Amino acid sequence: MLTFRRAIVFALAALALLLLLRSSHSTAPAPIKDAPQAAAGAKSQPGASATPGAAAVAPSPDTKPPKPPKPPKTQLPLNELQQLPLRKQLEYEFPYDPESKFPAYIWQTWRYTPASGQFEEGFREMEASWTVLHPTFVHEVITDSVAVHLIKHLYSAIPDVVEAYLALPLPVLKADFFRYLILLARGGIYADIDTAALKSAIEWIPPEVPRDTYGLVIGIEADPDRPDWAEWYSRRIQFCQWTIQAKPGHPVLRDVVANITEAALTRKAENRLGRSAIKSIVEFTGPAVWTDCVFRYFNDPDYFDVSSSAGNITWEQFTGITSPKKVGDVVVLPITSFSPGVKQMGAGEDDDPMAFVKHGFVGTWKPEAERHIGEQ
Repeated sequence: MLTFRRAIVFALAALALLLLLRSSHSTAPAPIKDAPQAAAGAKSQPGASATPGAAAVAPSPDTKPPKPPKPPKTQLPLNELQQLPLRKQLEYEFPYDPESKFPAYIWQTWRYTPASGQFEEGFREMEASWTVLHPTFVHEVITDSVAVHLIKHLYSAIPDVVEAYLALPLPVLKADFFRYLILLARGGIYADIDTAALKSAIEWIPPEVPRDTYGLVIGIEADPDRPDWAEWYSRRIQFCQWTIQAKPGHPVLRDVVANITEAALTRKAENRLGRSAIKSIVEFTGPAVWTDCVFRYFNDPDYFDVSSSAGNITWEQFTGITSPKKVGDVVVLPITSFSPGVKQMGAGEDDDPMAFVKHGFVGTWKPEAERHIGEQ
């Protein structure tokens, strides 16, 4: 029979046995020196959490650390925004992030969409080439009537731009302005309706050039190395605007939009914006003003360190180039890229490795009887 005294004895004995077992397992093992890493090539990372039993895995050498989240944009009341200078309004509405991806858009503009029975047969194969070579892109042909509403929507907070667009008296002026406006607001690729894609835009830039280091891709339209060049072209090196690729908000686009807006509103106020008053479309909205804005950007100390420069960047840095040339965040393609087959100024043929876009030079802004669609 278990008496009270025996119960006390058994309890003390059990307690002593428990203490003995505990003391025999309390001594920690000596640390192992020069132990191999749990994963090949792994290194301890500062600030990494040490989870018991988890193997340390080293990041790949070319893996970039995650970007810190961007601070939210300060919201300006509309009346305060519209009191800012025009370029500041555009910068606020369409901020530029050079490290962002190129939007997968292809923008074209014409009187009719391809679904319309009035869409010219001569344009169908050219227009379709952009979809065929860019199957994952959103490809839009914006009609003139839709473009008006799209610009009103995108630039509703900047009424000066909308007023300038509506004031332009010729369709060709509106078409020129539209390409800059849509790329500034949405980015992607703009291509004239009389262009054909020969290669996907993914192949335009060498793969070793990181896509987060550039935000604008342009091509040379003209490189007339002859004494009478000014009789044929507006600039010694002229950048084409029938095909442009851009990330939204790029400063060159901001500048050309502001330039055209200010010129249009000044002409309107002085009653010089009638059809007969537009002497040179090329200078007002075309490749001349576009080229000027590109070179102005290259030489702008706000974007480039010009303190140690030997002089301004001019046409001389681009004449005769046969491969892409990167200046800051702009990639300039040689004349062959967007003008193959012109048989002058050093341009290669359509099968040249650097030939990316074929321009039909239809002259869509001319009266229909003066165009040369379908001619070789």
